[in-house]
Amino acid sequence: MKKDEVPQDNGSLAKKNVHELCYAVDENGQYTTVRSSGWEAKTLALNESLQLIDERIAATKQAVLAGAVSPIAYYMELHRMDVSLLSSYVGMHRWLVKRHFHPKRFAKLKENILRKYASVFGISVEQLKSPFPQSDT
Repeated sequence: MKKDEVPQDNGSLAKKNVHELCYAVDENGQYTTVRSSGWEAKTLALNESLQLIDERIAATKQAVLAGAVSPIAYYMELHRMDVSLLSSYVGMHRWLVKRHFHPKRFAKLKENILRKYASVFGISVEQLKSPFPQSDT
């Protein structure tokens, strides 16, 4: 893309007075950096991705409230992690992390395991055990 073709659409970046650094070709055919206030196509794609993530979080919250999965699954979605990433952060095998998604197994977890998960999610063990206060449901 040429330097004068870098999109300057009013996107989510422009609203926050932030610019994205892009690479473009200048008049001499050399790559240079150019600031962009946004690109409509990119903004639409990012907004749709964020909406899908929010839907997954909401679905997981409902599954936790229904007793189908443990709060670990909810916090994993909330922090935009997958099982592989979470397992590496807590230092456990993926299959073990998946087992902890089962509410009955979650209820039997020892305090030190709960502390590992809580630390990764940046919350207390109490918040991990009870992620949704009664007034929030």
